[in-house]
Amino acid sequence: MKQDVLEPQLPWWRVAMMWLVVGGPALVVVAAVATTVIAVRGGDVPLRVSATPKAETLTPAAQARNHVVAAKR
Repeated sequence: MKQDVLEPQLPWWRVAMMWLVVGGPALVVVAAVATTVIAVRGGDVPLRVSATPKAETLTPAAQARNHVVAAKR
């Protein structure tokens, strides 16, 4: 009969699978903190401009559109 020989157990920090299980979520947390810091420190200031453009800015586009639709004969 075969005798059961106990092998010495490795410490938890030497098990490669543990670093995959713990390291993945830890990396995600670090990336989330870095993204939050970048977003808070480097946020753009909102522009105070009206949402509707002025009529003068639409005139060239309207003329070009009408020129294409009504071709000369």
